[in-house]
Amino acid sequence: MQTIFPSAAVLRQNYALVSALRAQGFTIGAADKVKPMPGDLFMIVEGEAPPVSARTLVLAEGPVAAVPFHDGNPARLSYGTDDAAVASGFASAMLRGAHAPVAADPESLALYALAERVAAADITVLINGPTGTGKEVLAKAIHLGSTRANGPFIAVNCAALPETMLEALLFGHQKGAFTGANAAGEGFFRAANGGTLLLDEVAEMPLALQAKLLRALQEREVVPIGATAAEKIDVRVIACANRDLQGEVAEGRFRADLYYRLSVFPLSTKPLAERPGDVAALASAMVLRHSAGRTKLPWVTQEALAVLQSHDWPGNVRELENVIQRALLLCPGDAITADHLIFDRAPATAMAPAEGTLSNIVQLSEFAAIRETLAQCGGSRIETARRLGISERTLRYRLAKAREQGEDITRQNLGRISA
Repeated sequence: MQTIFPSAAVLRQNYALVSALRAQGFTIGAADKVKPMPGDLFMIVEGEAPPVSARTLVLAEGPVAAVPFHDGNPARLSYGTDDAAVASGFASAMLRGAHAPVAADPESLALYALAERVAAADITVLINGPTGTGKEVLAKAIHLGSTRANGPFIAVNCAALPETMLEALLFGHQKGAFTGANAAGEGFFRAANGGTLLLDEVAEMPLALQAKLLRALQEREVVPIGATAAEKIDVRVIACANRDLQGEVAEGRFRADLYYRLSVFPLSTKPLAERPGDVAALASAMVLRHSAGRTKLPWVTQEALAVLQSHDWPGNVRELENVIQRALLLCPGDAITADHLIFDRAPATAMAPAEGTLSNIVQLSEFAAIRETLAQCGGSRIETARRLGISERTLRYRLAKAREQGEDITRQNLGRISA
């Protein structure tokens, strides 16, 4: 937990900002009662001497401005009452770091406070939520807040790995265990020993492999392919899913015993559209993250912030990051306006094949074929996969890719069927 020591002048003049930073997880220290430790942060008003320049945020009066830490110099921030949300986001991002977890909405703050308590207990965690809502960021925060913080943090996307190689990649293998195994493989579980293993999109794991994962969790040991003896492991597992695992259990696609083994402590992330209080903080952090080399950060204007907060964010935080990166490219000065905001979502028919890249054309054709076949099959994924000549696992992955790009094919077909 980082501690900020604000000067008496800051407490008088900028108490609302100090309170916002406290709500975002900072500890507010009093220099007259507690001696600052190495690494602690400071906030002063313009004209006061910085205790440690490289860790001091200077609050000034005047037009909106945000100057990040640079070459050992203090960071600087000036703003008015109407820009308090963006100012709070900049202050948090500059003090905590551009890549630190971001939360300002009350529900998100409550989630991270709960995650902090979960981190202290060495238990398995299941994080459920839509794609792009920060599940991996939350998992890493749990890791860094635990006693395993100095150990490895290894994230594995179960949907992105070849199904035939998933077992060897997870549990390891011995030399010669299968064709092409010219050397022994450690496997992700053993590589994460003493730390945390994140299993992202765990719902995409084949049923046969789920049984082996269950044994690894229960016995805290793995048997590499080709080995005859189990090896003990000391790994904390955090699993993430963008689909309802209880529903997957009911449909027979996920083992009930594995679900209950993973869901020792379940957490859920919400779509960005349902936590508008996070938008200003996230946008500010992303401006800092992608403004490398700028001595002054472009300010997100009130008009731009209103547009961002009113958007429905089908791509969630990932889409917001895309929008901010484009805005920084288009922004010629020190302000991001509504004119600089270009959103990801557009009607599928608006993208003419002649104007797209070959990969875009292929992907759009795939989505169209899945959409039509799913409708013909009355929404049955099993029958759709059979007709398309692909596995159901591959179909689920393609549907997830479509959702990432703002097209929920499954929901569209449910609407057509009900109509």
